[in-house]
Amino acid sequence: MKKIINQPEEILNQMLDGLSYAYSDLVERVPETDVIARKDRNEGKVGLVSGGGSGHEPSHAGFVGKGMLSAADTGAGVMLIIKNYSGDVMNFEMAKDMAEMEGIEVETIIVDDDIAVEDSTFTAGRRGVAGTVLVHKILGAYADQGKSLAEVKAAADKLVPNIKTIGVALTGATVPAVGKPGFVLADDEIEYGVGIHGEPGYRKEKLQTSKDLAKELVEKLKSEFKWAKGDTYGVLVNGLGSTPLMEEFVFMNDVKALLEADEVNVEFKKVGDVMTAIDMAGLSLTMIKLEDNWKEQLNHPVTTIAW
Repeated sequence: MKKIINQPEEILNQMLDGLSYAYSDLVERVPETDVIARKDRNEGKVGLVSGGGSGHEPSHAGFVGKGMLSAADTGAGVMLIIKNYSGDVMNFEMAKDMAEMEGIEVETIIVDDDIAVEDSTFTAGRRGVAGTVLVHKILGAYADQGKSLAEVKAAADKLVPNIKTIGVALTGATVPAVGKPGFVLADDEIEYGVGIHGEPGYRKEKLQTSKDLAKELVEKLKSEFKWAKGDTYGVLVNGLGSTPLMEEFVFMNDVKALLEADEVNVEFKKVGDVMTAIDMAGLSLTMIKLEDNWKEQLNHPVTTIAW
């Protein structure tokens, strides 16, 4: 294992200190916690809170800032955005109970965008993965525009079913405290549908071209969405940690060709690492069916580390 670290048990603490120092104009670390909060408190507007385990950087701290996450109550209630993992759901439910005991109004939304498998390790139902970042973005825009907590919750309930993701892994991820990959694929092997914690996918294959990978993932999404000619979507290609941007752009070009062949309109596009799995090689493809004014919210200006 080769890592630029000190003691494995100190990684989280030292990472958060380094992040809050590097971006001290935008965020701060809440003392004696593992919470990153925005410095601009957005008073009088709905606060958005999200989170989970480390190793998915830039999620979630990279999306704390004006127009996205706040990690604090700012006087108009709090919206909790939760990825569908048993531990996340349990911890956020506890946080909700504690906040309500202090008189803070709280709503929740559970994101389950991963269509690869129905149930997996740590999960009852579908997992929450890279599509969560689009939820941060759109709900963050609504909160920034002064929407009420009830309005943000209603938007969340409509939004989440219209976001779907599927991924492919070329290698496993090495958790520093473990010192070896969570799973091993042969040099010429890939696995479709692996989760962001290394949970099993749905099929192993020999390594294929980007065009073949794109065809597999797009066909799975097409089967879920059942899109028709003229439908309008947004597309996010997300790197899982060790895939160069060069390869992500090649893959996006292959996705573009498939969607153009189906005469699907793409009015929002993004490529980059937004929800990683430490050093896993691979990528995920997220699509959002654009309804209401979601395109405008995806383009709403933000001030964060990573968007």
